[in-house]
Amino acid sequence: MKFILLFILFFSTLYATKISDVSNIVGVRDNQVIGYSLVVGLKKTGDGTTSRFTLQSISNMLRAMNINMNPIDIMSKNVAAVVVTATMKPFARQGDKIDVTVSSIGDSKSLEGGTLLMTPLKGVDGKIYALAQGAISIGGLNTRGAGNASHPTTGIVFNGGIIEREINIDLFHQKYATLSLKESGFRNAVGIQKAINDYYHTQLAIAMDSRSIKLKCPQNRSMIEFLAEVQEINMDYHPKDKIIINERTGTIVAGVNIELKPVILTHGDITIKIVEQKKLSKPAGSMSVDNNLVIGLNENEVYTKEGTTTVANLVRSLQKLGASPKDIISILEAMKSAGSISAELKVI
Repeated sequence: MKFILLFILFFSTLYATKISDVSNIVGVRDNQVIGYSLVVGLKKTGDGTTSRFTLQSISNMLRAMNINMNPIDIMSKNVAAVVVTATMKPFARQGDKIDVTVSSIGDSKSLEGGTLLMTPLKGVDGKIYALAQGAISIGGLNTRGAGNASHPTTGIVFNGGIIEREINIDLFHQKYATLSLKESGFRNAVGIQKAINDYYHTQLAIAMDSRSIKLKCPQNRSMIEFLAEVQEINMDYHPKDKIIINERTGTIVAGVNIELKPVILTHGDITIKIVEQKKLSKPAGSMSVDNNLVIGLNENEVYTKEGTTTVANLVRSLQKLGASPKDIISILEAMKSAGSISAELKVI
């Protein structure tokens, strides 16, 4: 009895996922804001006199402080013009603080040590939703490669933005809500519908298309309580087969069971011949990679058992042949174009 129970737990963990992991609630989303401003306090690493918009911005700022200065008379290199961006989380309230990203748009050499002046951050409707100001930190971005280590022109003001205008999302008084799948698919949309209806033993969810599932709030719960419960419901999720390729690093990520169709392909001095055989034979001068795959060294041929031709086997065999990551990526892209790979191929 103990063995059967352990098997069921493993099976559920392997194939079940929470609805919150694969879907979003329509209307509950991030919102981006943007602004233009100046960074001051730089150690002669700011914009030069060729950035006329910076000089004009300095002149306008001084004029607002009752100091009349002609832009052509400004010779300071301690100021840089920047674009300020930030993301407002759902249900952000007045007074909440957010991080803002500051990026140079002039010929500044570095923003290190600078201070961002008060910046109105606007949405797409032109309204001001936040104000930003504060000392710029460049350390965190440099470790992630977002800026040049010796001349950082991008930085972050941690908690430098303050929400001034709220974006109202009234869920509490709603009787209906809509879930949106992060990855469209009719099978998964119906899967969410079935999981919710089975959980409540009534028809509360209906799949509208391959991405949208409309929900009706039960009478004995508020919409907030209902959505909290729905997000924790487990469902049988069927992800699409994908092959992710990072050309910059040569990294390939693929499912182990993505099958390939027979194909003959030549890439440079490598010739690949994938042939399905019911009984795997070993041609003369060949070597085994595993029980399902053999490489013919003389002709660079790849032989596999019927039904076992996968991307994982192919990549392993190409590595045995001495193919570089760049060669492997090119071969996979060519096979996708030829129809040998049915899974989605995504290059990042």
